[in-house]
Amino acid sequence: MSERAVTISEVAKHAGVAVSTVSYVLSGKRTISADTRRRVLASINALGYHPNAGARALASKRSNVIAL
Repeated sequence: MSERAVTISEVAKHAGVAVSTVSYVLSGKRTISADTRRRVLASINALGYHPNAGARALASKRSNVIAL
């Protein structure tokens, strides 16, 4: 049986920040303070968060897969 994947919401709650802040840290699209960035990255490591490739492909409308 596989474990349930950690969500970005759980990372945000653990770090004490908003979901959007976690998203900005992961994407690098906005400037986040060094302290907040450290807290988010520490939570990601502590919880074992891994971005879902399928969800990322749906959100970006790109899968980076080449069909032959």
